[in-house]
Parts: sequence; structure tokens; C-alpha cells
Amino acid sequence: MTSDCDPFRHVPELRDKLVDPMASAYRALDIAALDERMHAAGAPADWRLSDSSRERSRRDALAGRHGDDLWVFAYGSLIWDPAFRFREARTASLQGYRRRFCLKSELGRGTPERPGLMAGLDRGGACAGLVFRIARDVLDDETRILWRREMLLHAYTPAFLRIETPAGVVEALAFVIDRTAPSYMPGLSMDETARYLSTAVGLLGSNLEYIENLVEHLAAVGIADRALSDLCALSRELASTR
Repeated sequence: MTSDCDPFRHVPELRDKLVDPMASAYRALDIAALDERMHAAGAPADWRLSDSSRERSRRDALAGRHGDDLWVFAYGSLIWDPAFRFREARTASLQGYRRRFCLKSELGRGTPERPGLMAGLDRGGACAGLVFRIARDVLDDETRILWRREMLLHAYTPAFLRIETPAGVVEALAFVIDRTAPSYMPGLSMDETARYLSTAVGLLGSNLEYIENLVEHLAAVGIADRALSDLCALSRELASTR
């Protein structure tokens, strides 16, 4: 019998596949060191959101919600490395948005000389992923960690969206791509996208590893994303010929 206190009770397949939040590198993210790295690479002084702007975004998004637990929708690397402590995880489906590799990465999975692409949540279609529930008693601490990661750059807009899960509908926080962001790269073909994914390497590892992790962890909970799998296969093929 599975305990209601077990955060993996709905997704036992992920129990040994996720990075322990307390061991995640994102919990100890050194923004000052990132500033030095980016400025040395020629990035402008405002390459990221200021600390005050990021905190204002967090406070505005969570205004009036501190009395409740918080659901967070994961569609990219949050799936296998959420970095925040959670009480529950479920498979989830979002209508009206799709997962797209449309966000240029010059730090985490690429460099200014050879940028990579990160997954973004863009308008149109549907997206399958996970939702994680953060307990209200740790909400402030855990969302500060979440914002330092997801809202570091001028790339996303926090939004609360209707998410379907096997246990019912929840309203969850999601980070939606900001189409005005300079790193937004719409209109890439599958071949163009695969070329980015097959070559880029950044501070967090290779871009190919990123998409492979995504496919693997979605498959572990029975989520089949044919377009994502095809893109991963093409990226592997291109990487093998280099």
C-alpha cells in the first residue's frame, strides 16, 4: 500500500530517476559567478533580470496564494531536476500550449559562439508533462529557488493555467515563453533545430543530453511524444557524423 505522504505515489517509475532536490546544482546557483562568466564573454550588463525585478515578478505572481499549496507544471528539465522540494507529482496535460525548442541558450546548454536551444512553452497545440505540488509551508523558500532558475533571463512569463491530471484538474504555475524575448527563435525547421541540439555544449552539459533526458523521463511515465522522439533521433544521427 502506497502512503499518501509518498511524493511519488502517482509516478513510482520516477522514484529513482529524479535528481534529489536537495542535491540539485540549481539550489546553489551562483549568480555572481554567472555574471562574471557572461561579462567575460561580452554579454551586456543587463543580460539577465535584475535581482529586484526577479523578486518583484515572484511576489506579483504569487500574490494572494501563500495560503495554499502550489502546483508547478514541468515540461522541460524541471521534469528530471525540479530542484524544489515537493509533496506530490502527477502526469499532466496542458491544452493550448506546446513544447518547442525555441529558446536560444548561450549559457546552460550552449555558448555565444555555438548556442543551443532550450524547450519553451509556446502557444498552440498541447503539451504533456508533470505537475509538482509544493507545500505552502515551504512556498517562499522553494519558489525563490524556482525563480532564480526559470526567471534568470528575459525569456519567460509566469502564468497560472488549467492542467489536466489523472486525479483531476489543477491550476498550476507554468513558465510560458515570452515571444518578445531576444532569445526567442520561432520558425526553425526540424533539421535546423537538430543541428543546434547535436552540437551545442554549455555549463550544464550538452544540448543532446538535454533532449535525451526529456525523452527518457517522459517515456518512463508512459508519455509518448512522437515529434520529440523524432527530433531526438535526428539530433543523435547528426551528432554521430561529426
